[in-house]
Amino acid sequence: MNENKIKNVLILGAGTMGLQIGLLCAVQGFDVTLYDAFDKALEQAGQRVKKIAGHLVNQGRIEQKKADAGLLRIKFTSDPESAGNTADLVSESVPEDPALKQEVFSLFNKTCPAHTIFTTNSSTFVPSMIAGATGRPDRFAALHFHDCSITNIVDVMPHPGTSAKTLETILAFCKAIGQYPIELKKEQHGYVFNTMLTELLGSALGLAAKQVASPEDIDRAWMGIMKTHTGPFGIMDSVGLETVYKITSYWAKKINDPKRKANAAFLKPFVEKGDLGVKTGKGFYEYPDPAFLTPNFMKGIR
Repeated sequence: MNENKIKNVLILGAGTMGLQIGLLCAVQGFDVTLYDAFDKALEQAGQRVKKIAGHLVNQGRIEQKKADAGLLRIKFTSDPESAGNTADLVSESVPEDPALKQEVFSLFNKTCPAHTIFTTNSSTFVPSMIAGATGRPDRFAALHFHDCSITNIVDVMPHPGTSAKTLETILAFCKAIGQYPIELKKEQHGYVFNTMLTELLGSALGLAAKQVASPEDIDRAWMGIMKTHTGPFGIMDSVGLETVYKITSYWAKKINDPKRKANAAFLKPFVEKGDLGVKTGKGFYEYPDPAFLTPNFMKGIR
């Protein structure tokens, strides 16, 4: 298997990242199957991916003609057999639960051809935590995407059992879909950027959880000094508070960290109310017009 023989890409998970990744592949000429176990998610996926395409066109990241052609290359299904039987490369974007990821890969190991390469878009887990369940550890690695509307950087992280050929194929595939791969030389929870980002978000959550300052003022401190358009709480809304909560809660239990437990407790009410950030219209801010984008938010700060 090499990048020239990858024709069919299977995306597991119809969330925001799965839709972005599927669209990226489709506009570059790959046939894309988008699988989700929940039919309700698939019912919304068609319109959501069109909105993502329109956003990327408006930003000048893709051309309208390529977007239109790409959308026609995407099909949706909740049937594992039809989803997997023609896949050359799999990109997994199911929720951040290692047991769930293992279960999904085990299922698709049975439905995908022997040559199919498996990749995970996990934000925090290293591939060796999942590799055994794939049934093909030599053809498995992490291929992690960021928000495709702002960057074309991706992380490629093999595990000790990933074959050299698999790594070579994944790196070439990244370039074929217009992404710049950051190749990790060893496994690292959080990759490169997310390792740095996690420290920022954890510090911000800690300050808010201890009531040192409000989320808004914590964002103002970061935005005013670093001259960014958003702060850590705006970033968390973009990532999705459910995702941030699950990651924070997982590591709080995994390493028995009191600080992470306090941060998870701070996030839990938002998740329980369904205020998950941008995707639900409300998190720390209200969308589509969050306060941090208004002139008054930074009034008096130069």
